[in-house]
Amino acid sequence: MARIIEREKTNIVGEMVKYYRKERRMSQRALSAKLELMGVYVCRGSISRIEDGSRTVTDIEIYALAKALGVSINDLFSNIDGYIDLL
Repeated sequence: MARIIEREKTNIVGEMVKYYRKERRMSQRALSAKLELMGVYVCRGSISRIEDGSRTVTDIEIYALAKALGVSINDLFSNIDGYIDLL
């Protein structure tokens, strides 16, 4: 089955999710629990895979991650230089 994204990393928000989570001294388990309270189930292992770029992230998950971390969606995309070649 062909992958949607033919790169080593499958998302561009993971590094910033990890940055903001650590800045808030929040564990992956705590972030997972906060998401679950919002009705978005992302287990601790999936948080790890999002952060290391090996798991894709849905739009609903991006919205919930931003809300759970207290940042804007744009903040999660603030480190995208070099990921996408728009030319």
